[in-house]
Amino acid sequence: MGKIAIVLRRSPYGDINAAEAVRHALGGVADELSVDLILVDAGVLLAKQGQDDTETGFTNLGDTLMDCLEMGVDVYADKHSLREENMDTADIPEGIKVVTGSEIADIIKNAKTTMIY
Repeated sequence: MGKIAIVLRRSPYGDINAAEAVRHALGGVADELSVDLILVDAGVLLAKQGQDDTETGFTNLGDTLMDCLEMGVDVYADKHSLREENMDTADIPEGIKVVTGSEIADIIKNAKTTMIY
């Protein structure tokens, strides 16, 4: 089984990067690949519970992120990025692992393929 690391660095609203990241995560796990979705920088905003997407023109991806978790995607949020976005573990759904930069480096190192959004 192949292992894919998908790194999301951009906010879920403003462009299609977050939607593409979760779409590829779901596609990979549906094809029986091991998928790690890593949220860093503004990408951690994807995990924020109770997102208000009104007036953004973009679809709320909170449910899609939960689909990822339910289908077996391992989702990680960078601890430093959470702090930078004024978030903490109470702001993110259960099942998302909060990790350090060195832990993220290990996840990426062990992946066969890395995609960055």
